[in-house]
Amino acid sequence: MRVITGTARGRKLKPVEGMNTRPTSDWTKESLFNAIQFDIEGRRVLDLFSGTGQLGIEALSRGARDAVFVDVSPAAVKITRENVRSAGFDDVSEIVQADALSALTRYPKDRFGLIFLDPPYEAELLSTVLNTIMTRKLLCEGGLIVCETLRKMTFPVCPENFRVIREYVYGKTKITLITRNA
Repeated sequence: MRVITGTARGRKLKPVEGMNTRPTSDWTKESLFNAIQFDIEGRRVLDLFSGTGQLGIEALSRGARDAVFVDVSPAAVKITRENVRSAGFDDVSEIVQADALSALTRYPKDRFGLIFLDPPYEAELLSTVLNTIMTRKLLCEGGLIVCETLRKMTFPVCPENFRVIREYVYGKTKITLITRNA
């Protein structure tokens, strides 16, 4: 794993040991960031289920204002902390060890402009987390949610004022982009 472009370009990122964390492949990450490249600059980022922190770090490298990284795993939080420090983003990062739903209660309305959701595929948390984000209005108007799921997964229906704007398929992975309407 590496940072693809931006201020931390080429920086190698450490993986989380074991089989509990599934990092996004460099190929999928590069394609994803090419698709959202104009939706990063100056935004506040939430990397929920952050694992190694690679999605939030890539966003910071490409000009995001700051990032919050959340993971329940102590091992993932430790690696995220090391990766954030190695990439030089300590001063614009908050790293939180908590489950996703309790972490979402910490932040005010309209807090984030870009949210990455990459939950464990088998946990079936996506619908609950999306509803919490939408109910609490954590995504600012015009903001973007990036969801990574299995290709075969049926995506949950978006509540009013939110809509799926695009889906991309990369092998077994599907990336769904959601926005909050004005």
